[in-house]
Amino acid sequence: MTAPQPLPDLLSQNLSVVFCGINPGMRAARNGHHFDGNGNRFWRTLHLAGFTPAQLRPEEDRRLLEYGCGSTAVVARPTASAGELSSHEFRAAAADLARKIEHFRPAYIAFLGKTAYAAMNGRRQLDWGEQPATFGGAKVWLLPNPSGLNRAFNQDALVEAYRALAVAALPEGRVT
Repeated sequence: MTAPQPLPDLLSQNLSVVFCGINPGMRAARNGHHFDGNGNRFWRTLHLAGFTPAQLRPEEDRRLLEYGCGSTAVVARPTASAGELSSHEFRAAAADLARKIEHFRPAYIAFLGKTAYAAMNGRRQLDWGEQPATFGGAKVWLLPNPSGLNRAFNQDALVEAYRALAVAALPEGRVT
């Protein structure tokens, strides 16, 4: 069985937010759709937080661009678990990711979880929410990972965290 190909980015110029996952899961890469995994709460969370007027399905992921949002990953290599990635892979991916963000110029890059961002910048102590630094010219926001494996955040806590970004990043009146 051959390894799945990396997922293509969902990016266009001047988005409000680019959601940046750690790396694609095997199912997402195999199916060719972002956040397509058993138990992944990304699409439900985005809708409940006000980013989309309806809950999108993974196979509708390209519609995310219609709402001023995009998606990419720090590391392109699909794995069954993000724990399979090394800190070296995160550091090696940082420059390419920064160039990509500089090119597409989103207002915010929202890292899903602290793991990748911490590995790229060497900081261990990070708070959730907006960060004092920029990345590739975009404001940085740290959000809890919506993976079903993340038991530290229930659905309500995810929605609360994501809604704070929606209020800060989306054009006035867009948050539902």
